[in-house]
Amino acid sequence: MVEKQTIADIDTRGKRALVRVDFNVPLDKRTGAITDDTRIRAALPTIRYLIEHGARVILASHLGRPDGKAVESLRMKPVAARLSELLGRTVATATDCIGPEVERAVAAMKDGEVLLLENLRFHAAEEANDPAFARALAALADIYVNDAFGTAHRAHASTAGVASYLPAVAGFLMQKEIEVMGKALAAPERPFAAVIGGAKVSDKAAVLDNLLNRVDALLIGGGMANTFLKARGLEVGESLVDEAGVPLARAAMDKAAGKGVTLLLPVDVVVAREASAQAEARTVAADRVEKGWRILDIGPATVREFAGELRRCKTVVWNGPMGMFELAPFAEGTRAIAQVLAELRGAVTIVGGGETAAAVEEMGFADKITHVSTGGGASLEFLEGKTLPGVAALRDK
Repeated sequence: MVEKQTIADIDTRGKRALVRVDFNVPLDKRTGAITDDTRIRAALPTIRYLIEHGARVILASHLGRPDGKAVESLRMKPVAARLSELLGRTVATATDCIGPEVERAVAAMKDGEVLLLENLRFHAAEEANDPAFARALAALADIYVNDAFGTAHRAHASTAGVASYLPAVAGFLMQKEIEVMGKALAAPERPFAAVIGGAKVSDKAAVLDNLLNRVDALLIGGGMANTFLKARGLEVGESLVDEAGVPLARAAMDKAAGKGVTLLLPVDVVVAREASAQAEARTVAADRVEKGWRILDIGPATVREFAGELRRCKTVVWNGPMGMFELAPFAEGTRAIAQVLAELRGAVTIVGGGETAAAVEEMGFADKITHVSTGGGASLEFLEGKTLPGVAALRDK
């Protein structure tokens, strides 16, 4: 893994720093209020460092999916308000992210001031990585800082294009993401286990293939386990199965056997007739799922088996919940695995972003995990072994 330059490697005093952050936070549909500010808080070390080192901090982010047009409910104002509270200073907002008005606002900035640009995705040119749009963003600044690992797998104007026109370095969050996850894949302390959940095998086939070259143990839960159980010839009732993933699951099991990798599937499961919080839930052996029932979580015997494997590990990567954790009757598997990881001593524990990160945060275990990634798709592609455009665009050390 090539080390990247960071803001600590360059002189930022008096410089206009265009900082790509990931402030794509969830909003309450009714009130428009931010319901989880984790991504804003994750960027604070970089922003504070730049303020303290005399930079003029120009923050750029997307919010939601406005599809290239201005959407009132997706303006950055609530984000600026929350960031102002967290920083204890006023964060100004711009009416757009490029153009004469924005240029005037930037020209008026003093060292240590912070300006948040309007939603980048109000312009279709952002996702198209349009060179003219990237140049217009770059014209606002002297240096470019990428602290948005969550969008690093996208070759957009603000993640890759801008780096063609400005000296480009990593922020501290980006640095931590690529260092912690990079080391886990390149030189992990062993034993090394991966816990993989989520819905579809076909979505994670490349991840499984890459991990099987690196791990000592692979633990499969969530909807993905249904497909593996079916690939083993078991009855899974009305469970969600990724039919296209059945041969991929067989191939993964064959590869694990060939490489001597321990591959664990659920030995018992929590089933119900429907996915609802009111449904009658039962625990049954994995080979005793009847027609009319669906698997919605791993069972307690599986948790014990998974926990036994994980407790001997020095590195654990987890991506994908163990069940439908949003519903109380089917949250126990995910909670139990989160607790096991939180209690591991002397081990590096990494939770890949998306739903797994949300579950770990919600259940109160995040501060006991070595690293909770801010990137869902980005962490998956990283685990796949792909080069992320937003990382590749940054200067090497």
